[in-house]
Amino acid sequence: MSQACPCGSKANYQHCCGRYIDLGVAAPDPERLMRSRYTAYVLNNSTYLRKTWHPDTCPDLADLAQEQTTWLGLEVLRSQARFKQGLVEFTARFEVAGVARSMHEISRFRKIKNRWLYLDAVTQWPGDPDVT
Repeated sequence: MSQACPCGSKANYQHCCGRYIDLGVAAPDPERLMRSRYTAYVLNNSTYLRKTWHPDTCPDLADLAQEQTTWLGLEVLRSQARFKQGLVEFTARFEVAGVARSMHEISRFRKIKNRWLYLDAVTQWPGDPDVT
């Protein structure tokens, strides 16, 4: 695949998320892991998603192949990594059954045995004022 990476980095897929998805290189930080996971959704690659999901929170991904989702774009709003914990806030645009949608998420990551894993989503960035 010698095209632009779906993650929105403007880099070539092979030099961007392809390193992590196809070659098994460990993503060096939560943002690059999140970008590669978004790309795996675009490519419908449940094997990579499962491999990069924390085992305590990984759902059954059998339905992924049946999903009729077209992913339209990713915008990373902010990210941080401290010690073995990380956060990435993003918005992803997609289409399901001809209806355009978007999702906003703050994802938590944990580093285990030198590999970042997606843990779960939280509703608020730690330290931000509560707006509810």
